[in-house]
Amino acid sequence: MGDEVELQEFSRADRTKHREKVRRSLDVLARMLRENAFEADDPMTGLEVELNLVDADEDPALKNAEVLAAIADPDFQTELGQFNVEINVPPARLRVPDDADPADGGGLTVFEENLRRSLNDAERASTEVGAHLVMIGILPTLEQGHMSRATLSPNPRYALLSEQILDARGEDIAIDVTGVERVETTTDSIVPEAACTSMQIHVQTKPEEFAAYWNASQAIAGVQVALGANAPYLFGKETWRETRIPLFEQATDTRSEELKVQGVRPRVWFGERWITSVFDLFEENVRYFPALLPVTEDEDPLAVLEAGGTPQLTELRLHNGTVYRWNRPVYDIADGRPHLRVENRLLAAGPTVVDMMANAAFYFGLVRALATDERPLWSRMSFSAAEENFHVAARQGIDAQLYWPNVGQVAATELVLRRLLPLARQGLESWGSTTAEIDRLLGIIEQRCLLGTNGAEWFVRRVKAEGDRERHAALRAALRDYRTRMHTNEPVHTWD
Repeated sequence: MGDEVELQEFSRADRTKHREKVRRSLDVLARMLRENAFEADDPMTGLEVELNLVDADEDPALKNAEVLAAIADPDFQTELGQFNVEINVPPARLRVPDDADPADGGGLTVFEENLRRSLNDAERASTEVGAHLVMIGILPTLEQGHMSRATLSPNPRYALLSEQILDARGEDIAIDVTGVERVETTTDSIVPEAACTSMQIHVQTKPEEFAAYWNASQAIAGVQVALGANAPYLFGKETWRETRIPLFEQATDTRSEELKVQGVRPRVWFGERWITSVFDLFEENVRYFPALLPVTEDEDPLAVLEAGGTPQLTELRLHNGTVYRWNRPVYDIADGRPHLRVENRLLAAGPTVVDMMANAAFYFGLVRALATDERPLWSRMSFSAAEENFHVAARQGIDAQLYWPNVGQVAATELVLRRLLPLARQGLESWGSTTAEIDRLLGIIEQRCLLGTNGAEWFVRRVKAEGDRERHAALRAALRDYRTRMHTNEPVHTWD
C-alpha cells in the first residue's frame, strides 16, 4: 500500500503547497527523462503477492499484527485489512546468469523457489498464532460484517486514506456488483478494498521503451484476467469470475453520483488512451486527480538533481500511489540510481505458487514480444476495445469472448492457444529464460486453456458440488479443500 504516513489533518495551505511541489517534481522528472538519467542496462523484474488470513474454521482471522510478529521477515508487510499481509519477493533478472548452470533455471525459477520457501516458513509461523495463509482474489468467507473501520490495520496511513476518500466523496461508498447473483451494500470506509488481494508483477524498462511496455500491458489486460480469474464470490454470493475488478473500482471511488455523470475520472482507472511516454501518465495524475495525501517533504528536487544527486520525488510518488491504474507507472531508486517500472496489478493472487509463476511467465513473455514488435498491436486496436476486453474478461473469466485485431471476436482460450502462447515463448527466449522454464510454465497456461479451468471455475464447481448445503458452509468446505490443494503446488487445472 506504500510508505507510512502519520495520521494528521490537512489545511488549504497544505494542499496549495503540495500542489506546487508536485508540479515542480513533474518538471524535474521531465528533465531527467530528457537527460536519460535512468538505470536500464540490465532490467530487473519483481513480484508482490497479497495474502488473506483465515482461522481454523476458514473465516477471516483479524491477526495480521500477530502474524507479522511471528513471521519476523522484512519481506512481509502489513496491508489494508487486519486479515491481509503482503510479501515482496526480491527482484530478479529473467536471464540465466553468465556464471550459472542453465539447468538451475533463471529468474522465474528463482522467484518460484524464493516465494515457496518464504510462504512455507510464514505458514508455519502463522499457525502458531492461530492463522493460516490463503492466496485467492477475494476470501469467499468474508461477510459484510467484516467491512467496518474496526477491521482496518492500525497503520495510520490506512485510516487517513479512508478518511480522505470518504471526505472527497462526501457520502458513504456504494458497492453494487451484479453477476450470477447481486451484491448491493454501502460502507463508511475503504475496507472493501482490503477484500481484493492480488499479485503484482513489475518489469523495469528503459525510458524510451516504457510506452511500448505499458501499451502492450494494457492491450493484453483482458487476456490476463480471463486466464487468471480467481475471485468468483463476494459476501457469500456468486458474482463476476474476477469480482476484484468491480469491487476495487467502487471501493476507492471518490466521486459522487453527480461527478460520475459529469465525466470526472475515477481513482481506479484503466486509462483512456495509448501513450507515447511515461511522462504522459504522471502528467495525467497531476492534471486530473487532486491529492488524497498532501504530505510535503523538504527536499528541493531540482537542487538535488543539479548537484548530481537523485531526487526522491516523494510527493509525485505518493500521489501516484493514490491513482490506482491497473498498469501503474513506477519511479523508484535502487543503489542511488533511478529507474522506471510497469507495475501490472490486475491479476488475483493464487491459486498456487506455480499458477502465479505461469501467469507471470505469460505476462513477461507476451509483453516483451508485443513491445518489440515492428508493427505495434495498439496501432491496430482501439483503446476502448482493450478496456472492454478487460471488463468482459472480469465478468466471464476463462469463457470470455474477446476482440482481437484481424480476428474479431474470439474465445480467450482459442486466442491464447493459437496466437499468444507462441509470442509469449518468443518473448521469454528474448529475456533469456531457460527452455525448461518456458516449457513448464507456459505448458500450465496451455492446459488451463484446453481444460477451461482456472481458479474461479474450480471454486464455483467445488461449491456447487456441496449440493443443497447452506451457502456459507459450502464456501467454508470449498475453501478448506482449496487451501489444502494450494499447499501441494499442483496447478489448479489438475485439481479435479
